[in-house]
Amino acid sequence: MYLEHFKLKELPFRLSPDPAFLYPSQIHSRAKAYMESTIWFTDGFVVITGEIGAGKTTLIETFLKELDQDVVVAQINQTQVSPIEFLQTLLAQFGFSPFRMRKAELLATLNSFLIEQYANGRKVLLIVDEAQNLTHKVLEEVRLLSGVETTKDKVLRIILAGQPELNTKLDSPELTQLRQRVRLRFHLSALTEIEMAAYIRHRLAVAGANGPLFDEDTLPLIYRYTGGIPRLINTLCDTSLLAAFAQDQPVVDVPTVRDALEELQWQEYQARTHTNLIPARLEETAPHPRPPIGRLVLTHKGVELEEALITPGRFIIGRTSDNDMQVDSKFVSRHHAQLVSTPDGSVVEDLNSTNGVFLNGKRVRRHRLAPGDVIKIGIHELVYSRYEAPPAPAEDARTLQTTVLTDADYEPEDDDGHDDEGEDGGGEPYSSIARGS
Repeated sequence: MYLEHFKLKELPFRLSPDPAFLYPSQIHSRAKAYMESTIWFTDGFVVITGEIGAGKTTLIETFLKELDQDVVVAQINQTQVSPIEFLQTLLAQFGFSPFRMRKAELLATLNSFLIEQYANGRKVLLIVDEAQNLTHKVLEEVRLLSGVETTKDKVLRIILAGQPELNTKLDSPELTQLRQRVRLRFHLSALTEIEMAAYIRHRLAVAGANGPLFDEDTLPLIYRYTGGIPRLINTLCDTSLLAAFAQDQPVVDVPTVRDALEELQWQEYQARTHTNLIPARLEETAPHPRPPIGRLVLTHKGVELEEALITPGRFIIGRTSDNDMQVDSKFVSRHHAQLVSTPDGSVVEDLNSTNGVFLNGKRVRRHRLAPGDVIKIGIHELVYSRYEAPPAPAEDARTLQTTVLTDADYEPEDDDGHDDEGEDGGGEPYSSIARGS
């Protein structure tokens, strides 16, 4: 192969999901933060969707690798099964031999196991990949399993991952009750061209490359043919490296990429998928802008550092730049906390942070915010208030009446040629989300 030729330690563009190669794009980092939140909050599912090759499985493998030992995991990848087969597969993941059990026995065994794990201080997590293949009947079984609870908590955490067809299935009228249990849906979109370039550099660096192996002018061509889909990027980059190796070239240039495309017999991504390329990363996943309902001000020692308007949805606070608000401090975790907001108000939730979230000197996991609440994370404070839209400017009185002036009423202008009317000093309300310093 080409490892020695390019002085690499391992293959940089393998198709197998390797957590070591996960590129932490903004969209992937946010999806991972939402998955991590399921460990602490059991009041609903998390649904992660993405196109084929968008990186869902790699993301799941990375998430699983970082779980604490007190989390018991069942991961189901074969999803073209009946309800009975699904329950049997689930129990087999937990170490049982359930293949001769009837449904009533399967459910009783599973309920007893979940309650036992809860009593022993363990968290139980079910991850279903390729969940778009689950039938409505199996999804109904999943909903019923999510209802197993003690007097205080539900005992099974659930993540469903799949292709976009999963969203279509969840939106069907037959699954209304299941849809109401979904705490969060998140779609893994393709990488932008800028993210794709960083993705290629990241994978080469992890594989041991000492410098760039792709000419800069190859990147727009790679993007046009891959659409920013990680699996397609891997395939084209690997084939291009093979072509460069066969031609004894030190780096991949545009003619080499074209040779690789000819071998793969690919058309441009837009032509073969009828999908538009992403020109830039969208900060919000909502199809329409939403009016703000709250305001969050970041302070340190009484000095205001940042301000953000909160809209319905999720707003993540953490140390890294992929958060909605970045707090660059060693006392703040990578994804430290989130605000979950509706038009009725906001709830702050700790995202399994190291140093915790405090209100009024008390550490909280989840707390409904009231105007004036001060959230303390590390050495910083976040002041929450409800957003009040500025009043609409009053219509100029001069447009509401007609005055007839006579020569006696006329007064000349001031010497500077201007009248005495001052300029409107009003300004537009602050509406952008400030980034961390």
